Amino acid sequence: MVKCFSFTASKNRCLRSTFSGSGLRSTVTDLGDGTVMHCWVPKTRRSTRADLVLLHGFGANSMWQWGDTVRILSPHFNIYVPDLVFFGESYSTRPERSDAFQAQCVKRALEANSVGGKVHVAGLSYGGFVAYSLAAQFRDSVEKVVICCAGVCLEDKDLKEGLFPVDNVEEAADILLPQTAEKMRELMRFTFVKPPAKVLPSCLLTDFIDEMFTEYVEEKKELLRAIANNRKLSELPKITQPTLILWGDQDKIFPIQLAHRLKRFLSGSGHLGENAQLVVIKNSGHAFIYEKSKEFHKHLKAFLLETTNNNITTA
Repeated sequence: MVKCFSFTASKNRCLRSTFSGSGLRSTVTDLGDGTVMHCWVPKTRRSTRADLVLLHGFGANSMWQWGDTVRILSPHFNIYVPDLVFFGESYSTRPERSDAFQAQCVKRALEANSVGGKVHVAGLSYGGFVAYSLAAQFRDSVEKVVICCAGVCLEDKDLKEGLFPVDNVEEAADILLPQTAEKMRELMRFTFVKPPAKVLPSCLLTDFIDEMFTEYVEEKKELLRAIANNRKLSELPKITQPTLILWGDQDKIFPIQLAHRLKRFLSGSGHLGENAQLVVIKNSGHAFIYEKSKEFHKHLKAFLLETTNNNITTA
């Protein structure tokens, strides 16, 4: 039976209008190596404003994840919102699946859109891995970094030692890439302190899955496998830019221990120890960008516009 109406598709159209109304336009860049990157970029770039790159995580597309942020911060920054490879309208025929490759693609897409100076970068969940890699690989191009609930400092042994609620990457992929309404409810139980799925009918959840989770499923699983494969903290490069770490205190996807581990890791790098800041948002989970939107944007805006300090803050 042909579906006559899609709430998710309708919401996507509304979000496109929001992005356009916030001064952004949609661009598609062929990087020339089998990789195509979609990115929202300013219609008019203002030289008096800093450039800000927002990197999404797994789940809904970049518009759903960054819609409020674009609206709130567009008066202050030139904002760039790329779709990472195998999300939205971005894809690649290349075999690379690492966060380092994602970061390289983002950098090339920015350069193709005439971004040659320093940028601020904020990454949410999987996007946090890419943001960290962008800062590590292109130190002279990244000024400030925001890592939101991204287990950048996890190690492959953490799965075996029980840090996560799943035992392996395949179980994680099964949760993060839901293919049924019940699996969607399970994902929301992991990401929200008070899951909204309890009051959402299955038809809406299925509609969301059809729009968001049916393309590049195997490629996305490979992205997850690449994150944990032989990952060791001792091999993680230490970034030197001022960094804000934002985390929900009840995060079940990347437990709060990883936030403190990252803070300790960064603080051990000398110069950065004076600039790294950890903000723990109380009574929120992995989806704190939705659950505690006001607190999240308060800290994000303050860090990007003002001087940061080295205190641990509980919001």
